[in-house]
Amino acid sequence: MSTGVYTTTKKDGSLSYRVSITFKGKHISLGSYNDLSLAKDIYIEGRRIVDSNDLSLNDYNTHMKIPFNKYVCLVNFRDMGIYFPNPIYLRKQYFEYYLSEKQVLKFDRDDLFFYASHKIQQKGGYLFVCDYGSQYKILSRYGIRPFAVYGRDYIMANGDKNDYRYSNIKIINNFNGVHIITEKGKDYYDVVIHINGNYKVGRYNSEIEAAIAYNKAADTLHTNGIKKAHIKNYISTIKKDEYLSIYYKIKISDKIINLKPDKT
Repeated sequence: MSTGVYTTTKKDGSLSYRVSITFKGKHISLGSYNDLSLAKDIYIEGRRIVDSNDLSLNDYNTHMKIPFNKYVCLVNFRDMGIYFPNPIYLRKQYFEYYLSEKQVLKFDRDDLFFYASHKIQQKGGYLFVCDYGSQYKILSRYGIRPFAVYGRDYIMANGDKNDYRYSNIKIINNFNGVHIITEKGKDYYDVVIHINGNYKVGRYNSEIEAAIAYNKAADTLHTNGIKKAHIKNYISTIKKDEYLSIYYKIKISDKIINLKPDKT
């Protein structure tokens, strides 16, 4: 058997070929494969990557046998001296996470420990990680609310939706159901709440008032017997008595006040 290729037996009795290399004193698994010839090729490619400097991240091509994520891990370890099990490449002020050859995410170094130990996955256009058996969208890590819409609730300042560096993320709307509207140079805050379609709650002069109006609308609907779950806004910038004062004074649409389950 070739160096770095080891035979293992699966539960069904069939053979599998496990590939690994040792570099800078670290034993690195390159995966298990059903084909011996493929396993040998992957070992040879892995050795070439770490033993020479003639292959960069841009040199990966479809003729190579080694999986792309393993390729990134090896190139980073060779160049930077730090091994990560996830496809991360360190830059001077940030790091890149390679979801694929064409989709590269950028993060601040502050996030390195988290993404080194949490694999990013993609489903339906959303990026998420699994932690303690639950799935978490990575947008939530940056204060972006569930169901937030790009271009309306948040933007990337440089236009690159794959750049998750903190300085690049600009949150426009901080609260559920609240959308900023600018008319004649003045900012207003429109509030809508979703039931079966969107219902307008009202327009308000401040973002805090708008966030509280949304909460009041959610409470009113629940009192009316409409049990749809609405995630209410958490407002940490004002004290409880100030919150309650605004809550009881703020006006919401009569349509919300009078809405009953049979009308939805």
